[in-house]
Amino acid sequence: MRYDLNLLPIFVALMEERSVTRAAERMGMTQPALSNALSRLRQMLQDQLFVRERYGIQPTPIALELSPLIAEALAQLDDAVLGQQAFDPAHAERLFTIAPNGYVEFVLVPAVLARLEKVAPGIKLRLTPYGNDLVETGVVSGTTALVLGRIVDPPDNLVVQHLMDEGLACAVRADHPAIGDAMTREQFETMKHVNIVPPGRMRAGLFQALAQQQLKRDVAISVTNFFAVAEMVAVTDYCATLPSLICRRLMHDPRLKILPAPVDLGSFPVEMAWHVRYRHDPAHRWLRALIGEVITDFKGKTAATAMPSPA
Repeated sequence: MRYDLNLLPIFVALMEERSVTRAAERMGMTQPALSNALSRLRQMLQDQLFVRERYGIQPTPIALELSPLIAEALAQLDDAVLGQQAFDPAHAERLFTIAPNGYVEFVLVPAVLARLEKVAPGIKLRLTPYGNDLVETGVVSGTTALVLGRIVDPPDNLVVQHLMDEGLACAVRADHPAIGDAMTREQFETMKHVNIVPPGRMRAGLFQALAQQQLKRDVAISVTNFFAVAEMVAVTDYCATLPSLICRRLMHDPRLKILPAPVDLGSFPVEMAWHVRYRHDPAHRWLRALIGEVITDFKGKTAATAMPSPA
């Protein structure tokens, strides 16, 4: 039997999007064109494949059975084709869409951008929101090249790489009337706090650490990113508990001082994930290696200038 291989990526898009409209947008097709392709898919695979429901489409049992086989076949084809291609970063022109969480965007992305400017000026980055879960980032469907942050419950079609573990410290204003060179547990619990709220299920790290240590926080304001925290702390008597690398950045602000938390709040992982179809893409592998080099540099600087430990 003859198979139209052009239809198989459309099958994967429909499986992952569960919507003809979204699948058409992802494939760069009109909705009528995708509907026509679905008709040909049904004829080729001799099954209805997808049935309409109130909020989209649902795969039939045969579609569910075929899905991992088709996805793996396309991944192997990508591996075979892309593995033969050379990649010259100095002359390459390519746009990568990545989804960093707020921490990675604040701390790591500027360093990645600086390195790209030096070694691969034709490589461009587009940042997309981290979202409430991995599906929203686009990495599960493969439309987003990389997701960087804390990876929770990744599906089987993602490869996850651990990059580093990050600690936590506290920031207060330099002339805080009640806080000297250290902060006690009682001071921490009686102060008002600036809270950074990560999206969706990504908010486990600090919240769990506080609960485990039975450390209370009186939250005065909750914000969605790190960018305004320094300004808020600098003009109030509030405290912000932040990742150590962000605190290192803030150490250069004379309005602020960085202190260890009154108890050990542990660490949280920083990870990178990508769709299996990019395993052997030379450009994608190169970008992952570059991010790894940036992380190595950060680790070296962290070792050279260690943050103070809690008493």
